Amino acid sequence: MLVGCALKTDDVDLDSSLFELARLVDTAQAVPVARVTQVRDQYDSTWLIGKGKVEEIIKSVEEDKIDLVVFDRELSPRQLTRLEERIPCKVIDRTQLILDIFAMRAQTKEGSLQVELAQLEYMLPRLVGKGTELSRLGGGIGTRGPGEKKLETDRRHIRGRIHDLKRDLEQVRKHRQLHQSRRRKMEIVQVALVGYTNAGKSTLLNRLTGSTVLEEDQLFATLDPTSRFLDLPSGEKILLTDTVGFIRNLPHHLVAAFRSTLEQVQEADLLLHVVDQSHPEAASQMAAVQQVLKDLSADKVPMLTVFNKRDQGRGEVLSAEGELIQISALAEADIARLKEKIAQILYEAQVSGSAEIPVARGEMISQLYEVADVLHSEVNDLTMTLHFRLPRKKYERMPPEIKACIREVHEKN
Repeated sequence: MLVGCALKTDDVDLDSSLFELARLVDTAQAVPVARVTQVRDQYDSTWLIGKGKVEEIIKSVEEDKIDLVVFDRELSPRQLTRLEERIPCKVIDRTQLILDIFAMRAQTKEGSLQVELAQLEYMLPRLVGKGTELSRLGGGIGTRGPGEKKLETDRRHIRGRIHDLKRDLEQVRKHRQLHQSRRRKMEIVQVALVGYTNAGKSTLLNRLTGSTVLEEDQLFATLDPTSRFLDLPSGEKILLTDTVGFIRNLPHHLVAAFRSTLEQVQEADLLLHVVDQSHPEAASQMAAVQQVLKDLSADKVPMLTVFNKRDQGRGEVLSAEGELIQISALAEADIARLKEKIAQILYEAQVSGSAEIPVARGEMISQLYEVADVLHSEVNDLTMTLHFRLPRKKYERMPPEIKACIREVHEKN
């Protein structure tokens, strides 16, 4: 059973919110069979919903043999405890459902560590007074990950495990920062795919790079980030990374646990915000992504909004701040246009010029070819003149010995 509750003052469409909750439940391999909604002046501090609605849920659970009730809002520890005492089946909230899906989808060691940390931090304040009743967490939705380890342990043990997980993830973060440092030294341009879950990011990654990342019409089909090289029309290689999909009310436990993974968004030279323009809630989904980017302090990174699935011809006509493009990820011509657009934006704030490098300094010539788009070159006696262009960020990090050979520089904003 799906349970939705909103305030009269909220700008919330309960039907669309429960539709998304139903998709989440389906992803978690359960079948939604009933729904209950209520609009209130204020949330009940004990039940969230009204006591009469609780009695209605109890009656439906018993008559229809429902074995799981999912609330579309995060329940406080007190609310969860009281509801579990009254309702004769398992009760979870939206946060626990999303955490369960992440536990199911995590493939790498890092992903598993991040999910377990988020689950334990969510569960810790909700263990009060449960005692041996935690044996109810034996299996099923809402118990994947650490739930299967029988958490009939004291809070001190759980805090110790959280400490260990944070330490392990800090090591992973340092390892990732080392990789980022190497990429910066190699002057690799990094572009990150961001967007609402199931907007088509993995499909776009596959079409742009020729990779074979899992594509599935489910929420959070891919959890662990994937990076592939993308060849731009100019011949330059850039690194394209597919990040985890966002969702409205993304649990703050997850945002905190996945911060090391999502640092790639902050490090990117450009974000591709993929939007399913055929979705009736596309505008609110865009707002949800912008909010998560703001939470990650990544809202200042240059962005290209990619309105995907234009071939499906549904949904409102949308607009976005800054650069945008409408495509279908399944159309080769649109993929070619997108590559051109990416190159255009990367080179908008660019430096162009010419450098005269002695022919004998082949390693410097090779370096310039690696960091810049060399438009053409000429050999004059013992020197080679190379006419180039590159993003200003890369120009600022160019080795001093190459900068010393530059004879002419033009900057374009």
